[in-house]
Amino acid sequence: MSYFLKVGVFLFVLLFSVSLLLPHKARKIYDDNELRQMVLARGLASTPKNKAELFKLHKNDVNKLSYAKIKLGKELFFNKNLSKGKDVSCSTCHSMSKDLNVKTLYSNMLTSKTNDANDCVICHLSDQSGTDRLLSSLGSQGTPHPFSLNTQSILNTSLAKYLTWEGNVKSVEEQARLSIISPHKLNLSEDELIKRMTADKKYKKLFLNAFEKINLQNTSLALGAYVKTLITRSAYDEFLDGNNSAISQEAKNGLSNFVRFGCNGCHAGITVGGQSIQKFPVRAYNSIMDVTNSFQNDGREVGSFGFNDGVAHSFPFENKGGYMGKEGKQLFRVPILRNVTKTSPYFHNGSVKKLRDVVFLMARHQVGMSLTNQQTDEIIAFLKSLEGDIVEFNIKNGDI
Repeated sequence: MSYFLKVGVFLFVLLFSVSLLLPHKARKIYDDNELRQMVLARGLASTPKNKAELFKLHKNDVNKLSYAKIKLGKELFFNKNLSKGKDVSCSTCHSMSKDLNVKTLYSNMLTSKTNDANDCVICHLSDQSGTDRLLSSLGSQGTPHPFSLNTQSILNTSLAKYLTWEGNVKSVEEQARLSIISPHKLNLSEDELIKRMTADKKYKKLFLNAFEKINLQNTSLALGAYVKTLITRSAYDEFLDGNNSAISQEAKNGLSNFVRFGCNGCHAGITVGGQSIQKFPVRAYNSIMDVTNSFQNDGREVGSFGFNDGVAHSFPFENKGGYMGKEGKQLFRVPILRNVTKTSPYFHNGSVKKLRDVVFLMARHQVGMSLTNQQTDEIIAFLKSLEGDIVEFNIKNGDI
């Protein structure tokens, strides 16, 4: 073996050894108050738990909340007449179903170490997910999305800075308008919308109570007002509000990991995401990953690598649909992690089913870390603590 080859091998072994040691560095143990203050100091915060807090959060909005707007918006959200084929509504893609008694079973399947998750999970874990759980969204009359994009949850989106995968939409009102007229979504013209709503005595009255006339803009404002009430609260929020027993010690360790490893640099704010547009992946390995993970002797998870698909991108999975993000530069709106346990399949084209695999991929490609089983378990426990139900604000006439 030549001198230079020996030096090269030595340096490779040295660097590899150091990389294995890094995740094992001693962690600082935070007590509950220290952890809470560390999290709050980094901009993470709890969601409103009552009407007063909700109104305060939206007090500076251009689209002022009112009972009449919210009532109309809720009716419109579930109305299939808002689609060209009268076959789908906003709620078709953004499910508000709460009829499951087995959500814990399915949640565990999506986060387990074994491959016991199956396609049944995708269809049946719809408990207030705010999404459709399909690989790619379908619009009126079964129209597929031109880029096979996965539907993102509508829950908590009014608190985000960016909407849509490329982050080109900045408000829920704008998103509502685009969803109504987009050919691959509801595909309804403004003229037809006005005709249908005017012909319906119930909706004509609701519109006149909230606005002076029926049009696309007012429809979007009403939907936006209702979406602003679709806020979830979870055990994580209770912990941030001072309840030390709201989440487990494992979840607290996961929250600590989440901050220490830099995850909250992108998944930031009250929504734990949706506040910035970021490159994905940051670290490219130029191969597709088989997310059927194997385990090293030291407990780190590793993925076995397959073939390169020959396409000019660096996603760690097949890029079904060919979508390349904002300006074709693999820039994406950072997903909101609240209720992430309910919104599989993951990534822009639904290529990954299990949340555990998502954690592995994000740690490797965004943070450059190979997590141990314990670190992964802790982060999963934290993500589960973000799972919550929609707050029942019970807004009534005269409240605002």
